[in-house]
Order: sequence, then C-alpha cells, then structure tokens
Amino acid sequence: MYKESAEERRARIYPVILSEYNPEWPKWYAEEKANLERLIGAKDIARISHIGSTSVPGLIAKPTVDILLEINEDTDINRLIAALPQPEYICLKDAALTMPTPPPYVMFLKGYLPDGFAERVYHIHVRYPGDWDEPYFRDYLIAHPETAAEYAALKTRLHKEYEHDRDEYTRAKSEFIRAVNYRARKL
Repeated sequence: MYKESAEERRARIYPVILSEYNPEWPKWYAEEKANLERLIGAKDIARISHIGSTSVPGLIAKPTVDILLEINEDTDINRLIAALPQPEYICLKDAALTMPTPPPYVMFLKGYLPDGFAERVYHIHVRYPGDWDEPYFRDYLIAHPETAAEYAALKTRLHKEYEHDRDEYTRAKSEFIRAVNYRARKL
C-alpha cells in the first residue's frame, strides 16, 4: 500500500488556491495589524504594511493576506518569536525557509491547520526597515490596471501548472514581478 510522504501531504492539503478579490481582505489586514501591535509592542515595530495581491483591489489572489512587518534592528528575535504564540503562529526561520528571505530570516504563517487552511490565512514577512520592492509592486498594480490584468492572467495560467507546488508557483512569477518593480522604481 502506498504511503503519502510529508511533502506530498503538504502539497495536497495546502494547494495554491486563487480567489476573486474579497473586499474583506483589507479589514482582515487591519485586524491582524492591530493584533501584531498588541502582541509585539510598538517599540519593536518600525512599520507594518499590507502587501501582496490581497492588497490590490479587484485582483485575483491566493486568499492569503501578506503582511510586511518591519522591526527595529535592535529587536530581540527570540523575544519576537515568543510573542507570537504557537500553534496559532508557525515560525519559519533559517533552514525552514524555502524561499529567499532577507534578514532577520524569519517569517510567520497563520491559518495553517493540520488538515488545511483556516478561513483567514496570513504570511507575515519579518524584515528590518528598508526600501522593499513589495510596496512598489502593490502601488504600481493599483495605479496600472492593465499590468494588474496581465499579472492576473499569469497567475491563472501558473495555477494550472503549479497548483500543488507553492514554491514553484511563486518562483514562476518572479520574472514578471522583477520587471514591474523595475518600472515602479523608475517613476
């Protein structure tokens, strides 16, 4: 009898899902932002931003609210990790990160249940303050609906190929995202 590997199980229960834009996503972001501020404390937070496709009105998206959490450089990372309770928040750091992640090499997942996704899912990208591409990308897509439509078409096409490979789905979008970020930064 065939036994499913842990990787195969993850691919099955956490597939790439695309949804039409949900006007509740900005509200979900605002609620989680307030939650992060309460748990972490204002002294360690430099800025919190809603990024990713759920931050672009009208854009098809994985129903995952991406949050850029910029922390002060003197923040104690172990204290930050302890402030976000497990199992509600799943901490990925160092070798557990499957995609390139800038310092401090920490990311949190929220809404990943043992048998699939919760109604609300979050990816919290922890970084030190900087001039990050994601807000430029978001703002460019909002200001250029034709580019947002191209991105939606690309995501729809890639979803068919990578429904059960989240990392490859993300990697396959990277050339398009780099090109848009280049244009966005020239404005």
